[in-house]
Amino acid sequence: MSANISKYKESILSMNNAFTPMVSELSMAGLEQLLAYPGSKPIIHTVAEELAGFALALPPGLDYQSLNYQWFERNVKNYFYLDRIFIAKKFQRTGLGKKIYLELFESLKGDYQYLTCEVNLKPLNQISLDFHRKLGFKEVGQQDTDGGKKRVSLLALKL
Repeated sequence: MSANISKYKESILSMNNAFTPMVSELSMAGLEQLLAYPGSKPIIHTVAEELAGFALALPPGLDYQSLNYQWFERNVKNYFYLDRIFIAKKFQRTGLGKKIYLELFESLKGDYQYLTCEVNLKPLNQISLDFHRKLGFKEVGQQDTDGGKKRVSLLALKL
């Protein structure tokens, strides 16, 4: 069930940072900036008032300095960018991740041709790679970030 984002900002921030390096670390100011981008699509799910999962997707054309977002800006047309998604450990493998993606797909269908994201190859996030492949995402590129400490697979799903 979707819930009020502002009520859960602290939990979102804490959980986000617990999942680094699979998602980029954030400060509260950074989270608030992402949420404030025009056209951003935050999705939050709770279970019994507890944060279970969160996703944030961003439209093209923003002044967002993420290297991965900038790669999609240069290389993919008519896309929406999934900046981050995470599911609390106790709610993983319950179908919640797929539910969040389906909700996002529905909200974008007809307006955008692709949903894009990236998944770490270094350090390897095999579970996420497998999950995205099952959903139909295809690799459209790779790039190194963080001075070569990270390598990502850049993925796109035709909506």
